[in-house]
Amino acid sequence: MIATVIARRLSLAVLGLGSLVATTAVGQTTQKGVGITIANIDQSVKPCEDFFHYASGNWLKNNPIPAAESRWGSFNELADNNNATLRAILNDAAKNAAKAPKGSNAQKVGDFYASAMDSVAIEAAGLKYLQPHLNRIAAIKDLGEMQRFLADPKAHAGSVWYGSYVGQDEKISTQYAVQMGQGGLSLPDRDYYLKDDARSKAIRAAYDTYLVNTFKMLGDNEATAKSNAAAVQRIETRLAKASKSRVDLRDPYANYTKMTLAQANAAYPNLNLPLVLKESGLGAAKEVIVGQPDFMKEVSAMLKEEPIADQKQYLRFHLVSSVTAALPKAFGDESFRFSQTLTGAKKQQPRWKRTLRATDGALGEAFGQLYVDKAFSPKAKASAKEMIENLRVAYAERIKATDWMSEATKKEALTKLNAFVVKIGYPDKWKDYSKLSIGRESYLNNLLAARVWANQDQISHFGKPIDRNEWGMTPPTVNAYYNPPMNEIVFPAGILQPPFYDPKADDAVNYGGIGAVIGHEMTHGFDDQGRQYDSKGNLRDWWTKEDADKFNAKADIVGKQYDAFMPLDSVHVNGKLTMGENLADLGGLTIAYAAFKKTPQAKAGKTIDGFTPEQRFFLGYAQIWRNNSRPEALRQQVQTDPHSPAEFRTNGPLMNMPEFFEAFGCKDGSKMMRAQADRSKIW
Repeated sequence: MIATVIARRLSLAVLGLGSLVATTAVGQTTQKGVGITIANIDQSVKPCEDFFHYASGNWLKNNPIPAAESRWGSFNELADNNNATLRAILNDAAKNAAKAPKGSNAQKVGDFYASAMDSVAIEAAGLKYLQPHLNRIAAIKDLGEMQRFLADPKAHAGSVWYGSYVGQDEKISTQYAVQMGQGGLSLPDRDYYLKDDARSKAIRAAYDTYLVNTFKMLGDNEATAKSNAAAVQRIETRLAKASKSRVDLRDPYANYTKMTLAQANAAYPNLNLPLVLKESGLGAAKEVIVGQPDFMKEVSAMLKEEPIADQKQYLRFHLVSSVTAALPKAFGDESFRFSQTLTGAKKQQPRWKRTLRATDGALGEAFGQLYVDKAFSPKAKASAKEMIENLRVAYAERIKATDWMSEATKKEALTKLNAFVVKIGYPDKWKDYSKLSIGRESYLNNLLAARVWANQDQISHFGKPIDRNEWGMTPPTVNAYYNPPMNEIVFPAGILQPPFYDPKADDAVNYGGIGAVIGHEMTHGFDDQGRQYDSKGNLRDWWTKEDADKFNAKADIVGKQYDAFMPLDSVHVNGKLTMGENLADLGGLTIAYAAFKKTPQAKAGKTIDGFTPEQRFFLGYAQIWRNNSRPEALRQQVQTDPHSPAEFRTNGPLMNMPEFFEAFGCKDGSKMMRAQADRSKIW
């Protein structure tokens, strides 16, 4: 059961999906009124009291959350604008797929999208294409047959029991390794199964309703559906109890245990790992890296102890819930009703939006090639590269000037900084989809074929040199990431456009936007997780003990700062869960500001629209975080997301920055100005 999992610890910078791209250049002439939307500023709020609401207060008032969304902000606006381009590409591909060469990316993207949009055919098919897979689950009679089913890479069970994949060995970053760890849950986090507060109980009740109704749609009577739902809840709760918390998962050393195959097979006898690896084409593997040994031990016990009949219901539900979009509308409606409890969304997104995301997920680089041809220029790539190098220089200067770090650790840090691999826009080498067959007969068959292809693509890495051309995001994605084992910072085409990167805006706005994002990803290389990897991407302690202690003390201050933030009454941000992202926000903004101060605009000091260059820098930063969220979505974010809510991603870093206080004339005692003893300065 080697599942397709994005295994790298991607430290994501932002929260959005998909966008258009624009080009820009560093040091261009400024234009009055461009880059910052003055109308968004709420002058009734004092910038030194609440900069988030000052910079974007009017926008927050004038942009209620659309009914189909759980949150709405600049990322959503950007993605929404981009959807017009992406939808046009897909409609054109679907229309012309029959004319495209058979097996071409255009044919596959067109037919995948067309099959997904053909709701009439999906409705008419009912469970026709799903039934053979359900029948296979139903035929399992004992542990041996269960093991053989789980070992088959074409079993199509969804994400069950545990996660497994082929990915970089974090202690030997030049090699791929077979890895496995906790998984198998349907709810967003283990705590949803374990907490006894009113909201957690309400979510579990809603989940039970979803389970019962799904089983009824599969043909079970009421009593059987309830019994099967209870079995799934019991199995998943047992998995949840064995799972580590999200905070505990942030320790890379504590989540790395290398075993020989013989040791792993002895520790987890009921998984039948030799069979799993053989059937997956990984029979040559002699070792496995286990992320959470205690969890895997529990899974092994469960496979023997849980009744086979109950295990089959668990598999049955996970299969169905993983392909809901390809089943009749009633299945999707039921899934959405449950998701409303988690997100607060009032209505389901239109089918074309959901299908667009599915196409990006299944054929990301085939779709991405069509997107890049239409929406991204070489000039944009060159301009982004220039800004990245400017920030790299500024970061090196900050490291050298750091007064708490020894020369030995500084030397290693600079080596790592200089070794950062930069990826911009799209891969230099695209994935080859020639072995993936896509047609119009069945959307479900297309989904499953894409799943098998992605699984095989990942497994095919084993035993080969590390593929340093590979990307963890698709070109249209509005996001960015740092990948520790690759020591790379990656910026898809989707994020390189306004409000992050505006070709007409002044440097202040661009450095406050995309500059802060670039600095954010660079800082992930030196946050509490990333700092544990060296310049070659190996998990290795390159810090002196004294320097590490000083870093941790400074990081603890940031953790306590964010623990105190309350997005909702009685709901606190988890400073430990969000530590890496908070450190990256603070470091990224600090480095971007240092780089900006070198620009001609900063040196000239001329105002635009009544704001100094420094003020425009901070406004540019704050306005990319404008965001309204539903209470349900905020609660889920605080519980499961390593990123803090947008308000605190704005105000949190600024409350530590004397440069901000000076820019807006903040006085001691103002809410945005922390007492000096309570501030954190790392870089």
